[in-house]
Amino acid sequence: MTIARFEVFSKVIETGSFTKAAEKLNMTQSAVSHAVAGLESELGIPLLIRDRKKGFMLTEVGRRTLGHMREILNHMEKIKQEAAFASNLEAGTIRIGSFASATACILPKIISKYQKKYPNIEFIFFEGTYEEIIEWFETGVIDIGIVVQHNMNANLNLLPLIKDQMVVAYPEGHRFEKEKTIDVQELKEESFIMPKGVYRAHVDEIFAQAKIKPSVRFEVQDCATISSMVQEGLGITIGPELFLKDQPKIKLGNLKQANCRHVALAFPAIPYVSPAVQAFLTVAQDLFSHENELHSNV
Repeated sequence: MTIARFEVFSKVIETGSFTKAAEKLNMTQSAVSHAVAGLESELGIPLLIRDRKKGFMLTEVGRRTLGHMREILNHMEKIKQEAAFASNLEAGTIRIGSFASATACILPKIISKYQKKYPNIEFIFFEGTYEEIIEWFETGVIDIGIVVQHNMNANLNLLPLIKDQMVVAYPEGHRFEKEKTIDVQELKEESFIMPKGVYRAHVDEIFAQAKIKPSVRFEVQDCATISSMVQEGLGITIGPELFLKDQPKIKLGNLKQANCRHVALAFPAIPYVSPAVQAFLTVAQDLFSHENELHSNV
């Protein structure tokens, strides 16, 4: 039984395709298929249920053994990184889970600073919902994740990054331009664009606390689409300042009933993270503690 077969099997599940896994691993599709079949033969059990129309799905034992394989692969990666860092030849991979606005607005800042010091470290990004990020931790898919604190798994450690205010977004020329702060009650009669994405729970909480029901005209998943609809005057919305502040041709107003989400880096206990991840945490802590000091002095 070889580590290489574990890596192939894990990559097939990660990509959801034998063809894509072959591309990622610089192998032929036939070689990938043979590696998976060889692993099943060694174990004496099927790990996948194959279907020509639907592709494949994990068997129950396949799901359980995948977690163990990923643990072994993670430990192998840490061994390589320990050796590389000890010889000043830093190398390795960091797998990061994140939600859309954090991927766009937080990660580039950290990675830009990190790569100046560790240019040989590679990154793999997984973008999803809060719940998916926690699941990726539990199944060993990611090493580190950007999360919202109140959605956290108790087994993970947190490094706080920012407080992201929830704000009202409206088109240019809207009546809200004349107001310093906006009362949630004033949103009752407005055509509202309701997000279906990761921060929907925050918006629901704001309306629930105010005991009002918004006049929802649209429900939209994609943040960029919501921004475009606001620009065109199709309605207003509530969303994270982190994302909305950089969108063109829309105005933002602070809510009288302040509401924010606490964004943090999540990671396993320090003894279980690789040297590359430990260095990443140090860079992030230095960067955001400095930025928070600047903001507090403004």
